[in-house]
Formats: sequence, C-alpha cells, structure tokens
Amino acid sequence: MIVIGVDAHKRTHTLLAVDAGTGAGRGQRTIAASDAGVLDALRFAARLDQDRVWAVEDCRHVTARLERVLLGAGERVIRVPPALTGESRKASRVPGKSDPIDATAIALAAIREGLDRLPVAFLDQQAHEIRVLCDYRDQLMGERTRLINRLRWHLVRIAPELEAQLGPAALKGPRIRARLARQLGQLPASPQLRVAKALLRRINEISREQRDLFVELTALLHAHNPQLLEQAGVGTVTAAVIVGRTAGAQRFRSEACFARHAGTAPIPASSGKTIRHRLHRGGDRQLNRAIHIIALGRAKLDPATRAYLRRKQTEGKTKLEAIRCLKRHIARQIWHLLGDTQPPSQPPPTPAPTRVTVTAAPALMPCVR
Repeated sequence: MIVIGVDAHKRTHTLLAVDAGTGAGRGQRTIAASDAGVLDALRFAARLDQDRVWAVEDCRHVTARLERVLLGAGERVIRVPPALTGESRKASRVPGKSDPIDATAIALAAIREGLDRLPVAFLDQQAHEIRVLCDYRDQLMGERTRLINRLRWHLVRIAPELEAQLGPAALKGPRIRARLARQLGQLPASPQLRVAKALLRRINEISREQRDLFVELTALLHAHNPQLLEQAGVGTVTAAVIVGRTAGAQRFRSEACFARHAGTAPIPASSGKTIRHRLHRGGDRQLNRAIHIIALGRAKLDPATRAYLRRKQTEGKTKLEAIRCLKRHIARQIWHLLGDTQPPSQPPPTPAPTRVTVTAAPALMPCVR
C-alpha cells in the first residue's frame, strides 16, 4: 500500500507518495489547484498502486475541490490534523521546510497515527453551508464589536455624558441605538459627529444582517437535524457550530474518536496509586466551546444534570472534573444524534471502493466549480 501525502495551497498542491510499509518515497508531483490539476493527480496515482490512500492535511478551505473529485472518483481520503504534521516534520531527518518535505510529513504522520484511526474525508453539503453561514456570523459579530468600541470613543470626545449613560453591552440593543441616533441628531454638526452617525448606521446594518442569518441558520438546522435543537442547552448558534465543525459524524470510526476530535476525551495522568485523568487541550476548540456551553446550561437548568454532577463530586471528583465527565457524555450523545440523521454516503475504508477511470473523471468536474 502507498500513502499519498498532499500539501495543499491556494495555487498548487504537492503530492508525495510513500510506501506504507517502508516509508520510502515512491513518487512526487506538483499540480495546479484546478480541474486540470486534479485530473493530473488522478493520473499520477493510477501509475503507482491500486492499493492507495490519500492523506490530505485538514485545511478544507483549500482542499475542498480536490477532496470532492477524489471521493467522487472512488478514492480513499483521510484527513491529517496540522498538529500531527508539525510533529512529523520535527521528527524528520531532513532539515528545513518545503512543500515536498511537508507532503512527506503528512504521509508519514498518517502512517504513524494509523490509517484507520484518522477521520475519513466526508463532504456534507448542508453541514458545509451551515458552517459558512456560522463563520460569517461570527465575523460580523467581531466587526460589530470593533465598530461599537470605535463609536464609544467618538462619543467620549463629542458627548461624554451620552457615553456615560451606556452600559457595557448597551449598543447591542436596537432600542438603545435608536435613542442614541435621536440624541446625536440634536448635536451641532461636525466631522466627528458625521463619523459617529456613520458608525451607528453600520452597526444597525450588521445587526439586521445577524438577525437574518440567525433565522436562516435555524431553518437549515431544522431541515438538517431537528433532534439536535430539541436537546437541553442546545440553541441555534451552538447547534450550528456543532454541525458545521463536525462536518459529518460518519467520518469518525466511533464516538470515542469524535470525543477526541472535540477535545472532550480525557488524557490519563496516573502514577502509582494515584489514578486520575487530566484535561485534553487539543482537538477542535470551537467544537469544545460549544459542548462546554451546553454543559453549563444543563448544569444550571436541568435537574438530572445537577444530580449527575453531585454524584460525580461525591465519588471524589472536583467540580471541574465533574464538568469534564459531563462534556464527555454530551459528546457521545451528539455523535449518536448526528450519525443517526445524516445520509450514509461515506466510502468504506476497507476494502478500497471501486474507482472510476481517469478518462471518466472529467464528468465529476461540474460538482466542484
């Protein structure tokens, strides 16, 4: 078997084939990040070995086109976390950094970690749309916060008494913004006042766009996984983060793999008679944050969850350790919910799926444009 490591960039992708048994290089190719380049990659792989796996660094914003065509052509594709790539490159005997070195590190990291232990590439279009909208909403929230801070500094200069009346999060409310607009309209004209009014208008526009995105995300989530929204402590934004960051529960072999991806699987830290586990600081931190928010909400509002936390503390765990146990339980529940509702379109890891010929591959191209 060979493993083809892929170091992906916006303009080019570098492929390097490695023998899974010996680690020896079997071939190298740099392709353009285009339709013609993907066909070239398929031709390159077809000349090597029928028993092959593509190890792609998990950077889906630049690998989406390549993954779609490879999966459509029946290739087996796994995703390698960038952290593993960095560790593999540090352990390499080859000094320096280049695209071929990185591609080799990706392939060797996949072999070292275990080809069946890494998440397989799984392209869920609905989950991708939810993630795009969720990420855009987060960007809008950050932009609105920056604009609010700038507006408050302008108010300190032109009308400090108005700024003093505003609470820390007052300008997030539409009524407060409407009242401030009326108050600014009564001040004498000046360039700084004009800038303040422009900032306030932009804040209102972003707030309206955020509300529209919230409604759209709610509709998408109801169509994709209504059961998730019915769970205690799960709101629209939290559910959107979970669905978007998971990107298909079927790409994880088990709920334990999903928990490790979410950073909720504890790491053993025992020594002698001391048996304990410590916090896992790896994994997808945005997904971990969403699960943490759910855990805090349930701990506050759900009687069964409060009883569970009390029982864990009675067993000798600290409050934080009990919360970690709860997060592990929530991750297991989420994995089952997502796995039960999404279409089973993941290619089986073994045996290798039937591949299309290189000449038939151009028919796959319209789906990636």
